Amino acid sequence: MRQPLSPAAQLFGDRVRSARIALGLSQESIAELAQMHVTNYGKIERGSSNPSLTTIIRIASVLGIEVSALTDGIGVDDLPPRYDVFTARSFIEARDAHR
Repeated sequence: MRQPLSPAAQLFGDRVRSARIALGLSQESIAELAQMHVTNYGKIERGSSNPSLTTIIRIASVLGIEVSALTDGIGVDDLPPRYDVFTARSFIEARDAHR
């Protein structure tokens, strides 16, 4: 089985799966309602896919929850180590320090 892309993808997928299970529905049912292939939906639940914003909204809508229920608290610390995020605030501070 493929490893999750990141802790963020795993957290998101776990939340999607939990919401689906709470409804008592199969992956096939949710995928069909969200107008997506069940294989792609399964990858999202396993954290091995990075869904687009449109897909996230479709899934949340089908599950009857807000997008924020799936993404709340997921942040920069949940990104893969290869992403070294330099914030806009840090950029401005560094720029202004060199003026």
